Amino acid sequence: MKQTTMKRRTFLQSGLALLAGSRLSAAWNEDQLQRAGDVLAKAAVNGEVESSAVYVQHGDRVFSRVYGNAPNTDAMFLLASISKTIAIAAVMTLFDEGRFELDEPVQKYLPKFRGAGREKITVRQLMTHVSGLPDQLPENAKLRAAHSPLSAFVSAAIETPLLFEPGTKYSYSSMAILLATEIAQRVSGKSIAELTQERIYQPLRMSRSAMGLGEFKLSDVVMNQVDRAAPESGAGDPTTKSWDWNSLYWRKMGAPWGAAHGSAEDVAKFLHEFLHPTGKILKPETITLMTSNQNPGKLRPRGLGFDLGRIGKTPHLSPKTFGHTGSTGTICWADPTTDSICVVLTTLPHRAVSPHPRDIVSSQIAKTIHA
Repeated sequence: MKQTTMKRRTFLQSGLALLAGSRLSAAWNEDQLQRAGDVLAKAAVNGEVESSAVYVQHGDRVFSRVYGNAPNTDAMFLLASISKTIAIAAVMTLFDEGRFELDEPVQKYLPKFRGAGREKITVRQLMTHVSGLPDQLPENAKLRAAHSPLSAFVSAAIETPLLFEPGTKYSYSSMAILLATEIAQRVSGKSIAELTQERIYQPLRMSRSAMGLGEFKLSDVVMNQVDRAAPESGAGDPTTKSWDWNSLYWRKMGAPWGAAHGSAEDVAKFLHEFLHPTGKILKPETITLMTSNQNPGKLRPRGLGFDLGRIGKTPHLSPKTFGHTGSTGTICWADPTTDSICVVLTTLPHRAVSPHPRDIVSSQIAKTIHA
């Protein structure tokens, strides 16, 4: 039977019983959450999604499952752009120490970043995607094919042409996030991988996470389905095998815009710190800053590293929701109005199918919690 080929581990925790009739208790419907997870279970059986994980936290209650080839709930997935939220959180620990200001010009820290309006770009604009920098470099494929180090991407990003006058438009930019982390490296003297390990992963006990591979091996992480992958990752072309999502080169490099690894539970730990700040990584006021809109006027609302409101294609979320999506088929969000967290990690590229299973599951979970 096909079902016997699907490796599945389950884990369910329930906190202390809440007062009957409370919204939190009423909204917790394990049957509905199970049905949402069944979307991933069926996708694993029919071969559409090779590996996936879902983690839902609502108050003290947790629902956690893995499907397909994911060995257990510790399975580490390539998070793609969810990496940006973690990387920027690490950068902001230096902000808390007064090492930089958000409205200072980037050029103060990156002296070669000048000309063609670059002098106007602030650190805040890098983090909110209004700098004018492109998402990916024109020479992205060439750099990756040459197995270039992260420093080569930084040098190219500093010189790459701007798409528009800084602060006038919103345009999602992985290279802007890269330069924000480069500022942190120059200020701290530590790589973004080291900074993230020391400032985020260790304090939050995210033991199944790394910016890149860290001390883990390639065999420790879940492999992705590369057919129909994002263009910047080779789009499944066999000739890009040495630098695609599954290559040792890409997994080790630790690109802060998309190459962090983590388990679903670890991502939830990260989001939980932003829902209920403990001061372990950032000051509460800095967390509020990161999860509130920083863009002016009619530009798309963004926090610092976080997307806000409707995350991906998930409805039913409040405007206070913060989170991110990833092109590897990942999504995470936290909604303060319901004290809820949702993490869905898959190995199926998001552009491969519509509607994507991650969006179906996320939407069902949001509907259940917000009922």
